[in-house]
Amino acid sequence: MNFRRPLMAASCWLLLVPALCGLSGCNQDVDGRNEPPRVHPGGFLVRPYLQLGDDPAGIRSGRMRVVWHTEDVDPDWTVESNDGSADSWRPADATRWRRIAVDGVPPHRVYRADITGLRPDEAFAYRVRRGGEAVFTAEAAGPKRARPHRLAILGDCGAGTAEQRAVAFQVYRERPDLLLIVGDIVYNRGRITEYRRKFWPVYDADAASTATGAPLLRSTITVAAPGNHDTAGRDLNEFPDGLAYYLYWDQPLNGPTGPDGGPIVAHLAGTEAHRKAFLDAAGPAYPRAANFSFDYGNAHWTILDSNAYVDWSDPEFRAWVERDLAAAKDAAWRFVAFHHPPFNSSHAHFGDQRTRLLVDVFEANGVDVVWTGHVHNYQRTHPLKFAVDRTPDGKPARVADKIPGRWTLDTEFDGRTRTRPRGIIYVTTGGGGASLYNLEQDADPGSLQPYTEKFISRVNSFTIAEVDGATLTVRQVAADGRELDRFVVTKDRRTTHREVSTR
Repeated sequence: MNFRRPLMAASCWLLLVPALCGLSGCNQDVDGRNEPPRVHPGGFLVRPYLQLGDDPAGIRSGRMRVVWHTEDVDPDWTVESNDGSADSWRPADATRWRRIAVDGVPPHRVYRADITGLRPDEAFAYRVRRGGEAVFTAEAAGPKRARPHRLAILGDCGAGTAEQRAVAFQVYRERPDLLLIVGDIVYNRGRITEYRRKFWPVYDADAASTATGAPLLRSTITVAAPGNHDTAGRDLNEFPDGLAYYLYWDQPLNGPTGPDGGPIVAHLAGTEAHRKAFLDAAGPAYPRAANFSFDYGNAHWTILDSNAYVDWSDPEFRAWVERDLAAAKDAAWRFVAFHHPPFNSSHAHFGDQRTRLLVDVFEANGVDVVWTGHVHNYQRTHPLKFAVDRTPDGKPARVADKIPGRWTLDTEFDGRTRTRPRGIIYVTTGGGGASLYNLEQDADPGSLQPYTEKFISRVNSFTIAEVDGATLTVRQVAADGRELDRFVVTKDRRTTHREVSTR
């Protein structure tokens, strides 16, 4: 079998008619409460999509999770997989589900089943049966272990725009093994109703085109970090269908947690009824799924919640990040991803620097690249090291969210002939579909900070990172498919690079 591109059952081949706002910058929130959800052939509210699952070691042991949404009914659902070795299908683990019954949307269910026994580096097919009848079939890449793998990274995407759909189509053309969304998954409040309008129709489109999006989610494992538009709104009285991040993403539950209103978990506001409905629906994902880590191929990934309600100076939070990165000492690559960039040259969000508080931990534990969003454009720094300015009592000299300090830049690294950086490279890739920021700075290099090597703000774009042993090749690709930037990083860093200190 030639497994890779999605294969839909005949009953599921429908052209998607976009019901989304196609205007650039259309991020406005449309309420839409109580509107009936669209039911796809086979009985799906949301057709199957691939997730890591809650076990951080699952993907390395050949386990992958299939998730889908249905109405609140009781059909018999099963999942099967086929690795192409024979014309036979193997049953997945038992199907389970959780009921979502929050105010403002009809009750529905989120089903889950784990496919096991997947062979490393080999494609596979899976299908979902309802009452014994196969109602959905798709193909996907298997978990990577020894072979090179390709990652797509983007942020600030679910805005319901033409640009979002064009980016989704170009990502699909790149055939990534894993897709990472670095926050602001859906605008403006991270609600169930917004996912239904602006997320699932674009990344689960039947037809792959710039006008519709692409069937990415059914064929590509997708991972997401929370952004401010996803989880910063904590009032369930105002939006009972908010915080859908915790309802729809099945991600490792190996991160830190804490009490409601503590340094890691912001207070969850709402009546007792609204809180209970949300907590019952989220189950163990809340609040733990906001910070987690996993291994993919020869790389270790640490995903963090960078919203303002998380105190990145909290000793327990810092200790968890340090332990997580230190435990990955055998990984060839160490990547960290979160929403708010520590080093940003845009006028927009320039003061959001609080994530600089963990840069010392990243540096001490060999992080290679930090991937972020939040700023709606593309930026890449020189490889850099950073030392926070401190007050006489040793605390960071912090003014609101501004974190002053000194950086040391590796200006000899060019990503072409000199590919072994001294310092961490920080990539901001926030052009996934929302309206762009600071177009005027493209033609004004004097407005950029000294640490910024590349700044592209006039076109929506996404990142492709290809990991091949000790070589990392990163490309920034525009919504029309043009390559905007490319750089290469290799391991075994040399010590011959000139460094420039500045403030």
